[in-house]
Amino acid sequence: MDIFKQSREMQQKLGKALDIPNDIILDLPKITLIGNVQLYIENHRGIIEYSPETIRIAVGIGELEISGSTLMIRTISKDDLHLDGEVEAIRFRR
Repeated sequence: MDIFKQSREMQQKLGKALDIPNDIILDLPKITLIGNVQLYIENHRGIIEYSPETIRIAVGIGELEISGSTLMIRTISKDDLHLDGEVEAIRFRR
């Protein structure tokens, strides 16, 4: 077992013991998709690429790629991002 996986497992056990959600303890994004027309992302680290067809967002585990059509950023803050448009695919990349 590699050291990265061991560290993640230890963090999960600690989070469970302290009743802390995994998205916080593991620095994971929290993603809420409403149908295929709205997407909320919490715990992001900024935008890498932006076009009406593709939005790439930095997250703690790498990056998140959203593809679709008429994609637009409705609101963005330090931690949260709200997208509108027709979402066709969501991919995680390390």
